[in-house]
Parts: sequence; structure tokens; C-alpha cells
Amino acid sequence: MAATPTLTRRQVLDLRVAAQQIGRASGVPADTAVLDLGVQDTGPDGGLWSLSVRGVDTAALDGHDLATVWTLRGAPHLYRRADLPGVVAATAPFSDADAGKRVYDAAKPLKAAGIGNLEALDTVADTMRSLVTAPMVKGELSTRLAALVPEPYLRFCRSCDARHLYEMPFRLAALRAGLELEPGTSPPVLRPVPDLAPADTVPPHLDVVRGYLRLLGPATPKLVAGYLDAPVKDVQARWPEDAVEVSLDGERRWLLAEDADRVDDVPPAAGVSLLGPFDPFLQARDRPLLVDDPARAKALWPVLGRPGAVLADGEVAGTWRPRKAGSTLTVVVELWQPVAQEALAAAAERLAAFRGVVLKDVHID
Repeated sequence: MAATPTLTRRQVLDLRVAAQQIGRASGVPADTAVLDLGVQDTGPDGGLWSLSVRGVDTAALDGHDLATVWTLRGAPHLYRRADLPGVVAATAPFSDADAGKRVYDAAKPLKAAGIGNLEALDTVADTMRSLVTAPMVKGELSTRLAALVPEPYLRFCRSCDARHLYEMPFRLAALRAGLELEPGTSPPVLRPVPDLAPADTVPPHLDVVRGYLRLLGPATPKLVAGYLDAPVKDVQARWPEDAVEVSLDGERRWLLAEDADRVDDVPPAAGVSLLGPFDPFLQARDRPLLVDDPARAKALWPVLGRPGAVLADGEVAGTWRPRKAGSTLTVVVELWQPVAQEALAAAAERLAAFRGVVLKDVHID
């Protein structure tokens, strides 16, 4: 029996940087790997900035290239528009128990009323589909939904002094209803995607378990389940047959066989990038692998108001925050280790150009 391959932390970081194409000189959505799993689009330096960091000329994109939909963890994600039928199938809950985990506190009143979690999502989706025939602001849709669905679907909102649909069923049902988000709208505006129906089977490149292993591996079923908000047993039931065991710091993990075969050929990560707060690289559920100091991890992943990360040669070397004043931008950086100043300034210039402003300063705290 062949010995289990042993990987170092450095090899894993290099593998992830390469798999995610961070620092790539140029690319298009069709060949951008992170779009297979979806790119979270939260905040001004969200999904499009993540694509820009991977060489995509986002200024050249139009509405036919990408779509924004609520999927994993109820967060807005960017996908290739052509992939949407497969995305509907790939991001749907694996089971009724999975759906119950993903809708959080909404599952309890539904269970008490004898309503299955998948049944509830379908009911909300059907109602949404009947209501949204043209672009509609989320608040208006929420109000109309509340008048049409029964009590177990609703919660009391103190700030509004009204009853609304639970938030997660609302978000997770939207794509089932064939709805996308209009880019850049706040509050969100939902609109129908003409003739959108789920694919009969999940295309392999959109499989979410494989996607996590390919982009954020090596991993365990527990880590993948944490990313999806799914039960571990549902992830285990869909574990790829070509996943092979490896060892990382004495822990059993798994990689797709093709990735395990090429680990030794992956070049060392090089260059400096300013990753957005919800960049795919930072979405790994093994955060101590990225940042092992608890105080620094708390600074990078606070409950509210996340900063971005300075990625230098594959290492998270600090945090950054933008300060915009008129048409200028100052990037405030806290470094945890030395970073080449010219490379840091060049990364900040790219961010300013992306935002369409002039870089005023890179201020290092």
C-alpha cells in the first residue's frame, strides 16, 4: 500500500493561490476557476474586485457575461450567466435536513406546522415567481409575500413593527424562483431570468463539493460542510470518488487526485495582492492555516466590518481598509510582516483604478 502523501502548509497555500489564479495577468470569465464555485459579491470591493485580482478586465464585461444570485450561505454570488441552470441544481440543498440547516431559525416553526423544509422553499419560490414579473425592490417583494404565505413562514421584525418572511428562506428561494439580483442595487432589486430552469444533473465543474476541494483543498467533509452550511453526512454522501487522502500537520485530509498528482509541480506563490474582505481565498474554513495568531485572525475576520487582506507571496501579511474622499483613495494598511513597498503601492494603484479614483496614499499603521 502506498504511503499517504504528506503536504506542508506552504505547499497548500501555493496550491490554493495557483488553483484560484490569484495574480494572473489576464483572463476571461470562461477560464476563471473561482466562478465555478461562485464569487461572493459583498461590499464595494466584492465579486468584481476578486475577478480583477485574477486578471479579468471587469470594465469590459456586460450584463450577458455574469449574473448575481443568492446561493451559498444566502450570500450574493457571481456566476457565469451561461452556467445558471447548472448553478440552480448545484447549490440546491442536498436533502430536507440540509434545507433545514440552511434556513436556520425558520426550520423550527415549519417543523411545528408539519411543513417540510424543501416544501417550504418551493412554496416561497412559487409565490415569488408569481409576483416578480418585472424588477422589484426586495422590501416590496417581502411585503407582498407576507400577505400571501401562512403564519409559519413569518417572523416579527421589531425594527419594522411588522411580520416578514424569515430571511434565509427568502434568499434561498429566490434562485429557485428564477430570480437574479440587479448588479449594484442597494436595497437589492430582484428580476426574473427568462426561461431559467434547473439543469437535470449538476455539471461536474459546478459540483460544490468538488469545487471546494479544487479551490480550497485539501479539506475534510466537515470543512466543506461548514462552507456550504450543510450537514456533514450529506457532504460525505457526495464525496468524490477520485478524492485521495493526504496528511497535513498530522491531520487526515483529501484532495482531488489530479491536484494531488501535481502538488510538487506547483510554483511558489509570488506577488502582492489586496484581497477583498470576502475574497474566495479567505473563505476557507480552516482559518488557522491562513492566520494562526488568534488576535490577528480576530482582526481579519471580525463579526462586523471586515477589512481586506494583504496577500504577499501566498501569505496573509496584514489587513487593509479603504478611505475614499471625493475622487481620491487612501489605502490604510496594517502589516504583520515585511512587504515590498513598491509591490504594495502597485496593488493599491490597481484598486484605485478599479474604483475609478486616484490613489492618494498608502498609509501603513
